[in-house]
Amino acid sequence: MDAAEEVRLDVWVSSVRLFKTRSAASSACRGGHVAVNGHKAKPATMVRIGDKVEALTPGGERIAIVKRLVQKRVGAAVAVTCFEDLTPAPPPKEEIVHVAVRDRGAGRPTKRERRLMDQFRQPY
Repeated sequence: MDAAEEVRLDVWVSSVRLFKTRSAASSACRGGHVAVNGHKAKPATMVRIGDKVEALTPGGERIAIVKRLVQKRVGAAVAVTCFEDLTPAPPPKEEIVHVAVRDRGAGRPTKRERRLMDQFRQPY
């Protein structure tokens, strides 16, 4: 952990495990998927304590307030203490079970019903 006042955005985002690697974080920044304080940011943008970082990660959108600056990747337990997570909870999943319902006799005939129909259609 460093006592620096500023850290590069791509370094900080990858260090606190919002992205798996620094190159993935840099690519996301270049692609416009990371914003600092409401403005799209480049990988070299400097981050300070109190900045709001919004990132579109592979796991979904994440919103974080910088609480602590780190320049090297840290463990998951330490990474959680480096930012305040403001990401809204995902909406609850609605489980809808679709069951095909048909009246008896509707749809394809059974083998027995088909044989009866064939017997009825045959001429004497």
